[in-house]
Amino acid sequence: MIAVDQYELLTQSVGLLDRSERGKLLLTGGEAAEFLQGQVTNDVEALEPGQGVYAALLNHKGKLRADMRVLRGEDWLWIDTEPAGLAPVRHTCEVYSLGRDVKHEDVTESRSIVSLIGPDARAKLGVALPESEHSFVEGEHGLYVTTDLGVDVIGEPGVAEVLGVDPVSEAAAECLRVESGRPRLGFDMGSDTIPQEAGLNERAVDFEKGCYVGQETVARLHWRGKPNRHLRGLKLSAPAEHGEPLTLGERQVGEVGTACESPSLGPVALAIVRREAEPGDTLAVGSNGTTAQVVDLPFERS
Repeated sequence: MIAVDQYELLTQSVGLLDRSERGKLLLTGGEAAEFLQGQVTNDVEALEPGQGVYAALLNHKGKLRADMRVLRGEDWLWIDTEPAGLAPVRHTCEVYSLGRDVKHEDVTESRSIVSLIGPDARAKLGVALPESEHSFVEGEHGLYVTTDLGVDVIGEPGVAEVLGVDPVSEAAAECLRVESGRPRLGFDMGSDTIPQEAGLNERAVDFEKGCYVGQETVARLHWRGKPNRHLRGLKLSAPAEHGEPLTLGERQVGEVGTACESPSLGPVALAIVRREAEPGDTLAVGSNGTTAQVVDLPFERS
C-alpha cells in the first residue's frame, strides 16, 4: 500500500519527485524544427515559443522506439524522454540530421527535472502558468512546464533542494499516473506497441502534418482498421506484479503493466489487452486466484 500521507500530499496539496534520470537533448540550428517534424508523430513546426507537445518516435512498422516531450523556445528545441528512449532519439539526431543546420547536445547530466504534483503545485511556485499541458514560462529556478498533474521545473542540478516542497516516493507518484490512465514506456508499452494500442493517438499523433517514420501504419490503422489491443484499467482482487499473464477463458489476452495499491481505489493496474477483453469482463491474473475487472480509463477515484 502506498503511504497514505504521501498520497494525500499529491491529491490534496503538493509533493515533489525528482525525475532527473530522464534523457535530455537540446536541439539548435535553423533547420531543427523542420528536421524533428519529419521524425516524430506530432506537429513540432506549429509550436510557438513557450509551447510544447508530447510525441513518439516510431520504427518503419509504426511501433514505438521512444516517447518524449518537446518544448520550443525562441531558438531551440528541448526533448526529454524515458532513459531507455534517449539512445534511439540521440541516434536519430546523429544520423538523420547530417548535412542540415541542426545541432544536438546531450544535457542529461547538466539539467534536472523536478515534478511538483498536486493541486497546490502552481501556487507553490508563485508564477502564473499557462493552462495547456506542455506550455511553459521562465521562472526563478528554470523552465516551469505545465503538466497534467502539476508543474515540472527544468533547471540546474540541485534545484529540488531549493523549492521547499516535501519529496514523495516514485511509487506514490506512479499511483497517480496509473489512476489517470497514462501508460509509461517500458512499463505499460514497448517496442511491440503501436500508438493507438496504448491510447496515444489523441495526445501524441497529428494526422494532418507531413510524413514521418511509421506514418503509413499509424494512419492506416486510424482511418481504416481496428487495433487488436487496447489500453485498459484493471481493478484487482489482490495486488499483482508487473508482467503477470492475464487470461480470458483459456486465452492469454495480455500482461499486467504498472500495478499499485491505491489508498483510494485499492489494487489497480494498467494493461494493454486484446480487444476481446472488454470493460466489464473479468480476467484471471497469474495462477494464484487473483482476478481483474476490466474498466475504462481514467479510473474514477472514490
